[in-house]
Amino acid sequence: MAGTLNFSPDDRYNAFITTCREAPFCDGALAGTAVAVKDNISTAGIRTTCASRILESYVPPYDAHVVGLLREKGAAIVGKTNMDEFGMGTTTETSAFGPVRNPVDPSRVPGGSSGGSAAAVAAGFVPMALGTDTGGSIRCPAAFCGIVGLKPTYGRVSRYGLIAYANSLEQIGPMARTVEDVSRLMSVIARYDPHDSTMLDRPYDHRPSADIAGLRVGVPEEYFGEGVDPRVAETVRDAIGVLEGLGADTVPVSIPGMRHALAAYYVICTSEASSNLARFDGVRYGPAVDTKKTWHEAYQDLRQAKFGTEVRRRIMLGTFALSAGYAGRYYAKAQVARRNIKEDFERAFRDADVIAGPTMPTVAFRLGEKTDPLSMYLSDILTVPANLAGVPAISVPCGRVDGLPVGLQLMGRQFEDERVVDAAFAYEQEVRR
Repeated sequence: MAGTLNFSPDDRYNAFITTCREAPFCDGALAGTAVAVKDNISTAGIRTTCASRILESYVPPYDAHVVGLLREKGAAIVGKTNMDEFGMGTTTETSAFGPVRNPVDPSRVPGGSSGGSAAAVAAGFVPMALGTDTGGSIRCPAAFCGIVGLKPTYGRVSRYGLIAYANSLEQIGPMARTVEDVSRLMSVIARYDPHDSTMLDRPYDHRPSADIAGLRVGVPEEYFGEGVDPRVAETVRDAIGVLEGLGADTVPVSIPGMRHALAAYYVICTSEASSNLARFDGVRYGPAVDTKKTWHEAYQDLRQAKFGTEVRRRIMLGTFALSAGYAGRYYAKAQVARRNIKEDFERAFRDADVIAGPTMPTVAFRLGEKTDPLSMYLSDILTVPANLAGVPAISVPCGRVDGLPVGLQLMGRQFEDERVVDAAFAYEQEVRR
């Protein structure tokens, strides 16, 4: 069976960059289900901009692996969602197409960089969406908008067709209003792809279970320390208490490497961005350059005009970190810190099956409130460790502070995505009674 889904959202939140007014679908497990796709994931015949002027007219000739899987299962791709430019941001305010507004409170940010996907789900435009997560870009907007978002284990979902920002960190993942729908979408997109050399053949075929009796929940004090709003911390501790009431056991664990996580993350991700974004030069990708100028002048002018401030900042930071005489001082040390964090998680998982803490240190802040880069980067402190370690992490709504959603973050061992989904599902089912 084939059909067409008419899609005309009242996009007062600026959640979409491009919409497909008539989205075709076919028979399958997701037949006729409207799915929104973040605008850095390639869609054949549908504009894919990365929320950047440098790609504002780019239409990919092929589907990303995950998009092909969605189409095979009958999903209707109804639009491409707004995002921080090239995924570089925590608020979806760096988009060249304007900021996204949080449906919970339109004066607030939705989180980033998958803010458009989160807003589209939270507003009820679509039941599920795809986002990407480099340092928290699925979990942050899920927490701020009061929905569920899963960052899969690195290597479990193909990145083929994802326009790269930081290859060694980013993952495509599902976002929805319920854990069950997140799990359902994950079961579609987690299929082996030989095009992605970082993938392992570990398909996800799982129906969530609320039976978590005996589950060991690790609680690291580092996730409740300086910078975390005490009311957010209290709300999350109450949520952990709900898991205890369902038969889980809490155990103290430690992630001491967290003190270096943010610095390591920003050195690594900006270094990879510097390399990845070099292709946008007006020759391979981007608008054609002025051929009357020297190559260097044309290249400089194009990137100055078409890249936003935050993208240029991160390219410069990464170029500096990789430059002669500094690569050993910064990039190599960041990789050592990354290995230490991974080992911290491995030690913690000897005593715990999942690790619990807040997704974000605060609730959603107001649009324009955080204008200096440092304060924005500090917002990622609780999400980047999971990316550095490559472990799965989910954010599930667990209450409100000042009427704004708070997210409970649950992290698991590599390729134990099912376990974190079950823990989130058990919590969700209990509080929805």
